[in-house]
Order: sequence, then C-alpha cells, then structure tokens
Amino acid sequence: MANILDIRRRIRSVINTRQITKAMKMVSAAKLRRAQDQALAARPYSQMLTSVLKSLVARAEIYDPETGVAKHPLLAEREEKNILLLVVTGDKGLAGAFNANINKAAIHFIESKAGRNIDIECVGRKGRDFLRRRFRAAPVQTRSLDESGETPETERRQPQRAAAVQIVGEHIGVLAKLEFTRIQALAESVIERYTREEIDAVYLVFNEFKSVIAQRLVVEQILPIEEIGEAAVRLAEEMTAEEKKKAKEAAISAGVGMRRMDAAEMEGAAGFGAARVDYIYEQPALELFNALLPKYVGIQIFHAMQESVAAEHAARMTAMDSATNNASDMIDSLTLAMNRARQAKITKEIIEIVSGAAAM
Repeated sequence: MANILDIRRRIRSVINTRQITKAMKMVSAAKLRRAQDQALAARPYSQMLTSVLKSLVARAEIYDPETGVAKHPLLAEREEKNILLLVVTGDKGLAGAFNANINKAAIHFIESKAGRNIDIECVGRKGRDFLRRRFRAAPVQTRSLDESGETPETERRQPQRAAAVQIVGEHIGVLAKLEFTRIQALAESVIERYTREEIDAVYLVFNEFKSVIAQRLVVEQILPIEEIGEAAVRLAEEMTAEEKKKAKEAAISAGVGMRRMDAAEMEGAAGFGAARVDYIYEQPALELFNALLPKYVGIQIFHAMQESVAAEHAARMTAMDSATNNASDMIDSLTLAMNRARQAKITKEIIEIVSGAAAM
C-alpha cells in the first residue's frame, strides 16, 4: 500500500492542477463571450453585403447570354487541376480534439483529391506543425513580422510546384488578434492567384460555430462562387451527443449562454435583395457587382476565422471543465486511499500493542 505522505503529496499536486484547469476554463469562457460578441457585431455588414449582391445579380447580366460564360473571373468554373486549401487551426493546445479533428479533415480532403496539385495555406500553429511533418514546404519568398518585430506572423512562399502537395503559406498569431485588414490581405492574394488561373478552386477547412452545443467541422468551397449567400459545403462532421452533453455542462457551469448565433435581427438586411423594388444605382449594376464580389470572398474567410476562434475557446472551455471534474474525482479517490492507508496503519499499531501486552 502507498505511503500516506506520498498520497498527501499527490492530493496537493492534483488540487493545484484543478485550480489551474478551473482558472483556464473561466478564461476561455470569457474569451468565448467576447468572440461571440465580435462575430455578431460583424454579421450585419456581412448580411447586407450578401443582400446587395443578390439584388445586383437580379439586375445585371453576370453571365454572357450567348455563351453562358461568367463575366467575373471569380465565378468562372474550371477543371480542378490545382487546388488551394486553407486550413484554420489554433495556435495553442489544451483544447481537446479541436485541432486534431481539423487536421484529420484536411488529410481526408487531400486524400480525396489524389492526383491533383494541392497548395496549403496554414492559419494557426497547430495545423502548421502537423502539416509540416506530412508535406514539404515551398521555398520562402517574403516574411512579414508583427508589430513587435519578434515572431513571424505570415510567410509567403514561391508558387512554383515542388511537389503534388506542398505548404505555400503560414500565418501564425493571426487569430490571437483577429483583424479584417490582415484577413483581407490573405483574401486578396487568394483572389489574385485564382484570377491568374494559377489555382482552379479554393477550399477552407475550419470549425463552424453556431453555439456551444451547435458546432460542426466543415470543408467549404470558397472559389469559384456557386451561389451568393449559400455556403458550398463539401464535408461536414457534426458533434456527437456525448460531446454536446459535455459542452452543455461546461457552458452551464461557466455561465455561458447557449443561444445560437443565427441572428433573427438580420431579417431586415436579408430582405433587401429579395424586395421587389427597382433600386437606382449610381454606377452600373454590373460594375458594382464586380467591385463588391472580392469583398464578399474576404468576408467569407473572415467570418470563418471568427467562428473558428469562438469554436476553439468553446472546445478549450469544455476540455478544461472535463479536466477539472477528473481532478475532483481523482482527489476523492486519493483521499479514500489515504484514509484506508491511515486506518490500516492504526490497526497495525493496535495489533502490535495488543500482541506485546499478551506476550508479557
């Protein structure tokens, strides 16, 4: 049987660990609330932009009436020979299977596109580290530093083909302070490559967040745009019932709301494009459409990263809640073992005293 002193040391160690995991859970809960607020704050602009584009589609000829070819290059569909895959993971661990599931989905997608050239842009340290071990990286072209000038924020690489699957971009620390200007720069580079026909399709792997108990792993096609306002989901993996139960318990204990981010407040913006009103535009409708469509792609990528940030905090909150509960169970088990060891020691001492008295 273990020494009582050793058991007490283990109990103190587990208690300290429980305090850390409980604090991390509350920090993740606070960050989750902030991420939800930011996502909701950005939703009106996104919804109105989508509605304006829908309105312009109804008032402009975006396809050639004779050939049926799209007039805007972002609508042009080509045979998928060269694919760009954006993989959005977290920069930190201790989030359960959050990062591992995204990496598995990325590998599954790459295997499903066997025989095609795939360029990977990694957003997040965990995805970068995992994919670096599986695939080679293209030669570095330029590197931009963050404001402190200490760690590289992004790495742009040569587009020349070195292997069938290669990493062409790395973006570390972007999600820690998510800003639209940074994401817009990424979107512009993607749009430029697609316009020059260097790539034939763009896919995005991320964790879609609607609420704490309504999340799913998604592979979404960004380019070419099939239909304005409709997500072209190619792969979706829902949460299991057990995962939803754990997430719900963690949210209740942390005081996080479980309201879905599907906003009923956006109904007015959504009705703009469907309204039977002949709007008068200052510029021609087709010119406006061509100018707004690249912004729509940037908003899609930015929105996906916002949801990924919220999903990561929710996953970390759930993981830390489970760790806290497991630590409490371990403390109870160790306390019981300590009491048994102490009782056995007391019983042994009594037996020795009684045996000594009987021998006299």
